[in-house]
Amino acid sequence: MSAERPLLITGGIVLTADGPADLDVLVAGGVIAGLGGDLDAADAAVVDAAGCWVGPGLVDLHSHLREPGQEHKEDIASGSEAAAAGGYTAVVAMPNTDPPVDAGHLARFVVDRGRQVGLVDVAAAGTISAGRAGERLAHLDDLWDAGVRLFTDDGDTVADAGLLRRAMEYVAEIGGVIAQHAIDPGLSRGGHMHEGPLSSRLGMQGIPSLAESVVVARDLALVRLTGCRYHLQHVSTAGSLALVEAAKADSLPVTVEVTPHHLTFDDAAVATMDPVYKMMPPLRPEADVAAMRQALRSGLIDAVATDHAPHAAHDKEVPFEEAPNGVTGLEWAAAAVLTAVTLDMVAFFAALSTRPAAIAGLGDHGRPLAVGGPAHLTVVDPQQRWTPTHTRSRGANSPWLGRPLTGRVRLTVHGGVTTYVAEPLAVS
Repeated sequence: MSAERPLLITGGIVLTADGPADLDVLVAGGVIAGLGGDLDAADAAVVDAAGCWVGPGLVDLHSHLREPGQEHKEDIASGSEAAAAGGYTAVVAMPNTDPPVDAGHLARFVVDRGRQVGLVDVAAAGTISAGRAGERLAHLDDLWDAGVRLFTDDGDTVADAGLLRRAMEYVAEIGGVIAQHAIDPGLSRGGHMHEGPLSSRLGMQGIPSLAESVVVARDLALVRLTGCRYHLQHVSTAGSLALVEAAKADSLPVTVEVTPHHLTFDDAAVATMDPVYKMMPPLRPEADVAAMRQALRSGLIDAVATDHAPHAAHDKEVPFEEAPNGVTGLEWAAAAVLTAVTLDMVAFFAALSTRPAAIAGLGDHGRPLAVGGPAHLTVVDPQQRWTPTHTRSRGANSPWLGRPLTGRVRLTVHGGVTTYVAEPLAVS
């Protein structure tokens, strides 16, 4: 569908600044051209969205698009295609590529590749340390000038508190966000799953919950010292949530994300020894999963982020202990969340669009639909039951393939251009 032909979305429940409303939406010229009834759209393609939610395109704070250097796992084109199918109009690409995104020219490369593909806006995160080695700061000023607003050594924790303090002081001054992969390297070394009764029974070295919360506690002390905006990536333990809750009560500038897989599965899944359940942080016990769900419902958790981490098939088709960490998630994050947690329309778009966009500084995204606003939007059927059978990602390492889900993205529009349509959604 071309950008020039108007698009009329009828019959849906639309998220506006005043809340959900039964409205039709007219998209023309890359913007929301009309909201209401009896819209003048004689030449428009018409989409029947009866029973669906129509809201801002989803925004992912945490995607591994693997380019540059690991294109055998994923590239920005295939990752963008998966993102569009999942309702996303913007993603933040993690910097643990080869080479790592620790300088401005590399960040510009990632953004330019996303623009060339054109399916979603791709924002580049930059590393905190040079080469993600944890020894000296990356070119933070150069990264900032290239448009980077979120800094992380994701895949590794910044273990050196002095280095992290210097990064926080600088990023606080310029206005960015420090995001932390909070897994203490000493406590997690050699571990493959959560440390508990199941790891003992399986004879597998585990990773204690303390490996996460001890880093969070240290980092929050540094936030208090520096005033830096801090974002906790892929939270997995109730202990970490308690620390975040206390920090927020003290008005510290702290946000937190959870992944769809940490909302869905607990460590019992590892008993299958299927490497698709190997991830970092590891799947935690049922009580932690329940705490994640409740924190998302209450708003303590700010955002759902996919931690989309594709791998080549031969990487995952090995014994559990030898497999790399990570699962894919861009295509079915919305469905996985709606299946795992009961959310209304406002809470859903807040967690998967509005708040992620605000954290990442993506001002054109995550906005309730309004006339004249950018036409980045998605249509979601919250009740449709379906089972994913294939993926657009190069990585098929997903626990949701073949798993029944409730809730499905039906349409994605990026900049006025339709980037994904799910059959049998009627477009005439």
